[in-house]
Amino acid sequence: MNLKPLAGLALIALGAASLAQPEFTYTRTAHDAQLGPLEFTVKQKETVSLPAWAGLAAIAVGTLLVWRRRTG
Repeated sequence: MNLKPLAGLALIALGAASLAQPEFTYTRTAHDAQLGPLEFTVKQKETVSLPAWAGLAAIAVGTLLVWRRRTG
């Protein structure tokens, strides 16, 4: 079974998702400390911005992978 069309469809979906939602936020644990029975945790919110050209490039490469399978 050839996985190129499946990878192409995944790239198209990820590219479209990155164009629809160009940035996402996640929370990461920065520091943990424990003083006796007390536990301290510092959580930081990080935001990642995806450029529009990356989404368009993913769609283009995905389209080529799907199209290449049908013609070749």
